[in-house]
Parts: sequence; C-alpha cells; structure tokens
Amino acid sequence: MNKIAEYISTLFGIGLFPKAPGTAGTLFAALVYITLPNSWTASTNNFLLFSAILILLTLFSVPMISKAEEKFGKDNGKIVLDEFFGYFVAILFLPKKLEIIIAAFILFRIFDILKPEPVNILQKLPKGWGVVVDDIMAGIYANLSLQFIIWLKVKII
Repeated sequence: MNKIAEYISTLFGIGLFPKAPGTAGTLFAALVYITLPNSWTASTNNFLLFSAILILLTLFSVPMISKAEEKFGKDNGKIVLDEFFGYFVAILFLPKKLEIIIAAFILFRIFDILKPEPVNILQKLPKGWGVVVDDIMAGIYANLSLQFIIWLKVKII
C-alpha cells in the first residue's frame, strides 16, 4: 500500500522531477484537462458529475498523501497530487479556452507558492489534509480571480 500511495502521490513519478515538481504536477493537470472531452464540462449534468468525481478523488487523495508523507516527510515537494486537484478547482465553472487554461495555471501557481491567508494556515492541518486543502484554497483563489477578470472584461466591452 505504501508504494502505491507514493506512486499516486507523486503523480506517477512527476513529483520526482529535480526542479519545480509542483509546477510539473500542475502542468500535467493542465494537459489532462486539455485532453478531456468538452462535453464533460459543457452541460450542467456532466459538469455536476465532473465536480462530484473531483470531490471524491480529492477526498481519496488525503489518505494516499498521508501514507506518502510517512516516507517523504510533511508536505514534501515530491508529493504533487495536491497540485493536480488544486488546478482542477482553478478551472471549475470556467470556459475551456486556451487563455483560461494558461491563466489558471499561472494564477494557481502564484497562489500556491505565495500562500496568502488562509492558504498558509490551511497548510498546517494534520496529515494529508493540510497538503490537499491548501492547494484547494489556492485553486479557489485562482478561480475567483479569473471569474472576476472575465466579469470585468464583459462589463468593459
């Protein structure tokens, strides 16, 4: 079980990249998102199913990450599964356009690295919870920022 948890938590080894593993994990998430059929997020029914699957997989990741922390240490950079789910939160409710995908990537990385309140506080939660929830919050910040930018663009035009 420990080896499986380590493998999944490093996103199949992506977290073992020597430089910027969190960025590599986020890039992997963006690439996965690009390859998903538009129909998965286009209709309300599919969107709700997509959101439910994202929540369940995120909850499933907590014990995986907790197990991986036993080997790698608390919130080790090699654990990048949290970046994967954080990025998917960053793109929820947004149109699937290249500029949005890139902007979500950049904003998510900024919020994940800078850890503004309460991201830095959430990181202190025990076990895998702190690892996952701080990235979920960074994803929420990125998403809300993009929602606001899109709203402004619509209001200005």
